[in-house]
Amino acid sequence: MSVSNTEKTAMSEILAPEVALGELLIKSGKLSSRDFDRALAARDETGGDISAVLVNLGLVSEVDVAITQAQALGVPFLSAEQLPETPIDVDGLNRDFVRLHHVFPISVEGSSLVVAMAQPERGFVVKALELASGLKVVASLALESDIDRAFAAEDTAVDQQLDEKSGQDSDAGDFVEHLKDIASEAPVIRLVNQIIGRVIDLRASDIHLEPFDDGLHVRYRVDGAIYMADVVPHQHSAAVNSRVKLMAHLDIAERRLPQDGRIKTRVKGRELDLRVSTVPTVYGESVVMRVLDRTSVRYSLESMGFAPESLERFNQLLSKPHGILLITGPTGSGKTTTLYSALSKLDANAHKIITVEEPVEYQLEGINQIQVHQQIGLTFANALRSILRQDPDIIMIGEMRDSETAQIAVQSALTGHLVLSTLHTNTAAGAIVRLQDMGIEPYLITSSLNGVLSQRLVRRLCDSCKQPYLPNNVFLERSRLDRNDINSGQLYRAIGCEQCRHTGYSGRCGIHELLVLDDSLRRGILDGLDSTALHARAVSGGMSSLYEDGVRKVAAGITSMEELLRVTEDSVDA
Repeated sequence: MSVSNTEKTAMSEILAPEVALGELLIKSGKLSSRDFDRALAARDETGGDISAVLVNLGLVSEVDVAITQAQALGVPFLSAEQLPETPIDVDGLNRDFVRLHHVFPISVEGSSLVVAMAQPERGFVVKALELASGLKVVASLALESDIDRAFAAEDTAVDQQLDEKSGQDSDAGDFVEHLKDIASEAPVIRLVNQIIGRVIDLRASDIHLEPFDDGLHVRYRVDGAIYMADVVPHQHSAAVNSRVKLMAHLDIAERRLPQDGRIKTRVKGRELDLRVSTVPTVYGESVVMRVLDRTSVRYSLESMGFAPESLERFNQLLSKPHGILLITGPTGSGKTTTLYSALSKLDANAHKIITVEEPVEYQLEGINQIQVHQQIGLTFANALRSILRQDPDIIMIGEMRDSETAQIAVQSALTGHLVLSTLHTNTAAGAIVRLQDMGIEPYLITSSLNGVLSQRLVRRLCDSCKQPYLPNNVFLERSRLDRNDINSGQLYRAIGCEQCRHTGYSGRCGIHELLVLDDSLRRGILDGLDSTALHARAVSGGMSSLYEDGVRKVAAGITSMEELLRVTEDSVDA
């Protein structure tokens, strides 16, 4: 039964897009009124889109429906032949999102992004594209099947190139050129972008790409612990590593020697710096990317977990006009962040501050920062000699690596400069012995060294799932929780939940021991005491050790005893 014109008008007001499509199909002779009524009835019973129902019932071809839809929407229709071979990559657009919603990016023209869409009438998709890309979306209509085939053809073509290349031998020059081509293809770019993009969600500090016989293992370091994520197939390993090397401006042809570089990129609206290191291994090049997230760096000593008395003494050391202040700890213990935070407390307007770093991780306002370049002879020692003629008040040395650098640092401290630097030692007292090993005379150490801060990072317990428990007396005694006026009530253990990705921990906190040189320690240095004896003398003088500071954070519910033992390596039987 056909509907009257009056009924059609009422229906158009309720189902305007669908009826407009039907009326255009009827007007063009592609569909009869009776068939359209049948399609509407079927749609009411089964649900779904009217265009899909028309095609499934065999009443109209898919192409005719698409052309008519484009006419109704006032947008162009693109056939499969009119779609480009590959979609373009647009900053900010997530490839998974555009595939899910059948959006095919075609080109960027000025401030406009030209795309083909299976459903251009979906306003929320268009709005999302505009917000993500920052461009005005100009949409055309294309068949969903054509868009899917275009994406699939792109993937297949590049995968075939990778497979063919992995199965044949070629001379080095051709292979390098081919790697450059493959590394510039969209699937490889997309894969590397996805690997880098996950650091935001995971809060990762490092990305590890490790080649083995079964493929390229992708691992992330989160809160100091490393986790396995994915395995990239073996035939794609070289292309992924080459893409990273291209982004870091490294020599893609050099696969036998270690290289270092840097990547600046934008991920999910955040500026990231990636410090890239490559080393050759048995199965290929291992790549590690250290994530330097400028937006997440906290230049605040107060937020780093200092005990109030330690923070007060550390600030007093920073306020001294001259001398050396060292920060020690293993790699990844937050030494550089503490140095930057210390520098941020100093008045750059009232002081001339110069740093020598390898590399310069973050740019600090008002501070002159020098990047070491070993290849051209700009070493720590050479840079230090030059900056002393720049009339600095405060000097920050990224790391004391050799005796020459240490000697110049001591001379700088003795001639009226405040010197901040780092050393790789396990304890604060160990830094004194390390300076002696580097050729610094004990009397120079006692004259120039103001103090040493040793630190570690422990993972914070997740506030959403940490579980309280009451420790037994044996545990309290062996862990020293019953000493030093530490609250020995309930403690907390890690459980794991969705909030912390079932690790039981979220974020990190510092534990510290601050050795301040006094007369007793100076006498011990001149008497030739070893690091153990110096440490004991500092503790007897009021210094809290790393373990004792950590125990206080365990008692406060900030971290767990298991985490503290993992970091400090003390053996306490629970």
